[in-house]
Amino acid sequence: MRSWMEIGAERRIGMVMKRHTLILAAAAVLMVVVGVWSSPVRAADPGEAQDLVERARLAYEEIIREENFGRARAEMKTAKAVFIVPRLFKAGFIFGGEGGSGILIARRGDGSWGYPAFYTMGGGSIGLQIGVQDSQVLFIIRNDGGLKAVLEDQVKLGADVSVTAGSLGAGMEASTTTSMGADIVSFSLARGAFGGGAFEGSVIAKRSDLNAQYYGSEIAPRDIVMGSTASNPAADMLREALARQQ
Repeated sequence: MRSWMEIGAERRIGMVMKRHTLILAAAAVLMVVVGVWSSPVRAADPGEAQDLVERARLAYEEIIREENFGRARAEMKTAKAVFIVPRLFKAGFIFGGEGGSGILIARRGDGSWGYPAFYTMGGGSIGLQIGVQDSQVLFIIRNDGGLKAVLEDQVKLGADVSVTAGSLGAGMEASTTTSMGADIVSFSLARGAFGGGAFEGSVIAKRSDLNAQYYGSEIAPRDIVMGSTASNPAADMLREALARQQ
């Protein structure tokens, strides 16, 4: 029979190992967060901007076809703009982090869609959360106030602009009631499992490197999205996909 000293030693070793595992997990999540915020300042890879536009189109088409997202199709008919993140990576173990790049594109006064500006999205959190998730996310911007907020150099969701989730499988009436007054409604298709966390607190910031790569010169996101001087025919397939939800 083991002595109490032996049992106590085993317990202490177990506690040390748990703390070590927690530290490693937190460090891994911190690396995700650091990776997110290093992306806006690094040089863009050749072709990265067009690749992001194409992946955004495919992600949008996949989300909008989802049979349980009738709400998204209805919201698109009156949307002021959309922010599409074709791959948002989220990881958490007590400490959480998420990040990904996306495109912002707005509807013009004549009802047609303009050209995309490039942004990155990321954030960190602390709370009851565990797991890893890879998602495609569509943010539908419902009013001018929401669009103006996102067009700033940096905007914090839930603080500078209100955001709510269009839940998968929720009835149209119930889902609409819970999001009345929100500036942005989000829809996401996820791979992997993640418990806890939300988009509140995430920050959206411009990617000047990709904007310059795509349009050949430094252009402010506001001039791209709201103006008529910036254009790139390589974005026409994306614009046509959005126009099909008129």
